[in-house]
Amino acid sequence: MAKINFGGVEENVVTREEFPLEKAKEVLKDEVVAVIGYGVQGPGQSLNLKDNGINVIVGQRENSRSWDRAVADGWVPGETLFGIEEACERATIIQYLLSDAGQIAQWPNIKKYLTPGKALYFSHGFGITYSDQTGIVPPEDIDVILVAPKGSGTSLRRLFVAGKGLNSSYAIYQDATGRAFDRVIALGIAIGSGYLFETDFKKEVFSDLTGERGILMGALAGLFEAQYNVLRKHGHSPSEAFNETVEELTQSLMPLVAENGMDWMYANTSVTAQRGALDWKNKFRDAAAPVFDELYERVSSGKEAERVISESSKPDYRERLEEELRELRESELWQAGAQVRKLRPENN
Repeated sequence: MAKINFGGVEENVVTREEFPLEKAKEVLKDEVVAVIGYGVQGPGQSLNLKDNGINVIVGQRENSRSWDRAVADGWVPGETLFGIEEACERATIIQYLLSDAGQIAQWPNIKKYLTPGKALYFSHGFGITYSDQTGIVPPEDIDVILVAPKGSGTSLRRLFVAGKGLNSSYAIYQDATGRAFDRVIALGIAIGSGYLFETDFKKEVFSDLTGERGILMGALAGLFEAQYNVLRKHGHSPSEAFNETVEELTQSLMPLVAENGMDWMYANTSVTAQRGALDWKNKFRDAAAPVFDELYERVSSGKEAERVISESSKPDYRERLEEELRELRESELWQAGAQVRKLRPENN
């Protein structure tokens, strides 16, 4: 494990160089890894594990769309694809990758297969951190570990296929066997992580819920809508408003920021853009800071978890969700986006 200095703060980081795939395969050679759930993270993690030579099976509810998707991806019923309980029985490591609501619902069935020495693996700290609401309390004689890729399972798979990696955090909640560290790092490398940085279950879920409600999705979508609506209100066309709000950011600027950082972006733009960005950055920061403070308080107090559990457990949740997504999809902003994407050179 390396100590890396990030802005004056030392962090524990594990790279592929110090923990190569061959070492991961040696650690996992006698393990049977069961990936439970085939939704957001399941496909990418399981396929990467398989391609890296790990003994992996998939557990999924039979006669479901996810079961059919797993079959389409090459998992063979009765050989590498099983019902959830049979997969758990066969496993020495259970990767619990169902949705948060799914984890709560399946926990009574999963818990009985957590026999001494097994490992329970998460990619999200929700179930453990909010155990008073989820009821997920693992037995004391198993390892409880976490690897959380910093992106979707789709991105994890695409980067893996391209020979790249997606950074992940890792955490150990419970080390019953003395092998939890080797197990968690081996799994993190084998699923295709670029590097792994240390966290704990609580910090992972607090940062994750804040991030996805904030800059990664909620705040980003809100800022898109606010700027687009202002431009449209002042007579700019949908195409112009969308290009200046979304297309230039996603297609031109963010790839360069990812490669070189925001400071490089500021140094390599026009004086007009540079001066305006520097002048307005702090205004947006100061305006948003109270909202982020409120958001973090709701996450850390468990109020956001309570809302997720309450809403997702209602019988009509899927129908109401689809209506909300339909409104988003059919808004002028994202209808304009659909047209702009069709006009990209690679689509013509």
